[in-house]
Amino acid sequence: MKIRITSDSTCDLNSLVETRNIGILPLQVTLDDKSYHDGVDITPTDIFKFVKETGILPKTSAPSIGDYEEFFKAELEAGYDFLIHFNISAKSSGSHNMAKQAAESFGGKVRVIDSKALSTGQGLLVMKAADLRDEGKSVDEIEEEILSLRAKVNTSFVPDSLDYLHKGGRVSGMVKTVAAMFKIHPLIYMDDGQLVPGKKYRGKPEVYLKQYVEDLKNQYPNYDKTRCFITHSTADQVFVDAAKEKVEELFEFDEVIETVAGSIVTSHCGKNTLGVLFITK
Repeated sequence: MKIRITSDSTCDLNSLVETRNIGILPLQVTLDDKSYHDGVDITPTDIFKFVKETGILPKTSAPSIGDYEEFFKAELEAGYDFLIHFNISAKSSGSHNMAKQAAESFGGKVRVIDSKALSTGQGLLVMKAADLRDEGKSVDEIEEEILSLRAKVNTSFVPDSLDYLHKGGRVSGMVKTVAAMFKIHPLIYMDDGQLVPGKKYRGKPEVYLKQYVEDLKNQYPNYDKTRCFITHSTADQVFVDAAKEKVEELFEFDEVIETVAGSIVTSHCGKNTLGVLFITK
């Protein structure tokens, strides 16, 4: 039985999709009236340039039911018996419902999972599914294990600036101004598939990011040591290094993987946003 793990591009796994045999369906990003495909023909740098020049955020959109049907059909025709497909949280995008409707055309050969996460929070589940596939688990066993892990994924990040969140209507102008004035950086995390604000950090990124990692260790003393992602929206390397150094000091992960967030996530959070993501116990 050949099982293929697939995902929307929002999993932000970069080159790991090739090394771990993971299929990707890109979401769309629209700049002015031209549409691009996340991870294919648009980069975060393009997003930053567009926002700087226009002052507005790009529009992002999910694939249509037809797009999913074509994607699933092509994957199955490549010789796979089953697909297990992951979507960004249904509370963040309509992609999950589109994929579920498309999957109905394939007689149970396509299992669609709402990750209840985004970025490498979603990616952690995709990678775990690939681990289980490589261990020879059945499609039912993989699906059951993944569903049991969804609530245990720490999906959190800290934006350097609230500019993009303000432009997207997620914070008010007053909140943005006060945050900039006092160098406040709110933690944002996933709670049952929905983004909510948490602790407010202050100061320079290389300082508050270390405190963020310390807080994660205190909050989650027990965790899956298989892997951790440090995912950022093209952050300055000094900030990434500060977070990675603290993760390696406090945690005992088998691997700490740095990935760069794609255009979908970047469109909503802006440059220098960084998250440390892993599965808890």
